[in-house]
Formats: sequence, C-alpha cells, structure tokens
Amino acid sequence: MFIGHALLAFALAVLIAEWRGWPAHRALALGVATGLFAALPDVDVLWAVVAMDPAALVAGTQIRPGEFWGTAHGVHRSMTHSLVAAAIAGPAFALWTLRRTDGDRSENGRRVGDDADIGDARENRLLEARVLPSRRSLAGGAIALVLLAVLVGASVVADGFVGGFVMTAFVLGGIGIAAGSRRYLGLSPRVIGIAAVAGIASHPWGDLVTGEPPALFYPLDVHLLTSRIALSADPTLHLLGAFAIEFAVVALAAAVLARHVGLSPHRLVDRRGGAGALYGAAAVLMVPPTIHVSYQFVFSILTVGVVCGGMRRSQRRPYSLRALYHRLIGDPEAALRTTFTALAGIAIALASYGVVYLVVG
Repeated sequence: MFIGHALLAFALAVLIAEWRGWPAHRALALGVATGLFAALPDVDVLWAVVAMDPAALVAGTQIRPGEFWGTAHGVHRSMTHSLVAAAIAGPAFALWTLRRTDGDRSENGRRVGDDADIGDARENRLLEARVLPSRRSLAGGAIALVLLAVLVGASVVADGFVGGFVMTAFVLGGIGIAAGSRRYLGLSPRVIGIAAVAGIASHPWGDLVTGEPPALFYPLDVHLLTSRIALSADPTLHLLGAFAIEFAVVALAAAVLARHVGLSPHRLVDRRGGAGALYGAAAVLMVPPTIHVSYQFVFSILTVGVVCGGMRRSQRRPYSLRALYHRLIGDPEAALRTTFTALAGIAIALASYGVVYLVVG
C-alpha cells in the first residue's frame, strides 16, 4: 500500500493543476513531483532494513513479514509523517533548488557575454547580474541547510541515533526529489515547495485506517488521534474497506493518466476482467483475513488482477517474452488496456469476495 500515497497525491495535483488552467505537460510534471514527495515519508522503513536480522524473516518454509514490521514499530509513521516536518522541509527543499536556478541564469549570462561584442559598461552590468543571483543562491542554500539541520537535530534530541538516521534519510531523499524536479521536470522553486509541502503533508492521512495513527505533530508531544479509524467492527470487513479505499486511489490515478493521454478509461476495460468473479470462492476456502494477517488475501487478489489483465486471445504461436511484452506494455494504449482490465478484475473480485463473505458469514 506504499504506492497509494504517491498515486493519490499525483492524481489530485494533476486535477487541481488542470482546474487552474495549467498546460497538460506542466500539470503532469506537478503530479509526478507531488507524488514523489508523498512517497518520501515511508523512507523511515529503512531503519527496519538496517536494524533487523534477515534470518528472522524466514522460519522454515514460512515467510514472517511481521518480523519486519516489528522492527519498524515505533519508527514507522512517526518522525517523517509529521505535519511539522512537512511545513519545515517543504520550503527548505524549494530553497535548495535556487542553486540550480541561479546556475542556469549565470550560464545564460556567460553565453551572452561571449557571443556578443559589447562595451565595458554592459559587460559590467552582466557581471553584476551574475553576482546577485549567486548571493541569492548562497542565501537560499544556507537557509535550507539551517532548516533541515533543525529537523535532524530535533529528531536526534527526541529519538537519539534512530531519529537522526531516519530524518537524515528523509532530508537526503527530499533534496534528491527537489533537484530532480527542477532539472528534469522543469518546475520552479516555488512550485517545488508547494509540491513538497502538499505531498508530504498528504501522506499521514492515508494511514488512518491501515495502521497505527501517525505522529502528526512530531517532535511535539501532541497526539490528535490515539487509534486507527475502524471502518467496521468485523475485522475482515474493515480490511475489505481499507483495501477498497486503496484500490479506489489506484483507479483514480490510472484514470487521470489515461485522460491525460487522450484515452477514455471505460473503453480500456476488456470483458475478460469479469473472470474476477471467480474469486468469490476464496471467501469459503480462505481463513478470513484481517488487517494484521492480510498477506494471503492481498497477494491472491492482486494475482487475480494480473491474470485478468494478461489473458488475451492470440493467434500468434509460439508465445515468446517479446510477444508477451508487446501485448502487455508494448505501447501506452496496450499498457493502459492491461492496467484497466486488471483493475476491473480486482474490483469484481473484491465485490464477489465481499458478497460471498457476507452470505456465508
């Protein structure tokens, strides 16, 4: 469910940008940047990767993912999931990109000075224009470093080495995303700051039904919520509801992307997605899943989607990896057709499972 945060931020950013009248390519760039920033808070799981014993993940023939989350307990959804961190880190990441912006301006100034035959007075003006952005760049970088150092320092004070490790990873990841958004997406520092604050601040709310409440005001000792939001008293129905919310986010992002490339989402769904109805039998055969023991349900229903999306009649023989690649993701329309048919299969499978579970239960 990690990608749900990124996809929701991506979809909402694109829709808002289009509503504001932005060109399609800029709206898409904003969506990508916001989505990347929305995924950034989950960098805190790196602590579990570093701290846990890999041998604990496997017991005989069984995989025990609970060991991973046990190591992450107390770290995940804490320091990086803070609205305070978003308010400080977002502007800091934007200020950091001033260095790139001013460097571009200086290069443009040098080209003008080299290629044109200008007098001393004009050359001095160009030199001054290059020096001023350099001072602005240094000031922006210095402020950014101070703000980010404050974040890391506060985390060290609150949680010691673990806090410093996680927040440093968060800071470095954010700087990388900001620099990439400036260089490859062409976004201005102001827009990058907006994307950073919006993306990071949107992340914690997606965890309210799937895990422990995030520390929204870390490092302050203020707790807005003390337990997850229960969608149902029945733990299995709660899981189905949480999965439905996550699925809706993925479907929304896919629909926004399809519309962006000029394709109609409902026309991309193939009738083979109806095969997902067979998954209803799993409600009889499978031990009822819960939010704590959900892996069999999640992986099996996603497999149904992959099968529904991949099934297609073809007269071409024999099958080859190249033919399969072209059939599934050889071009944007084929990739989206596969995606939407898989999503339709998962939606039908989820509804079928829910109906059978309610009838049998």
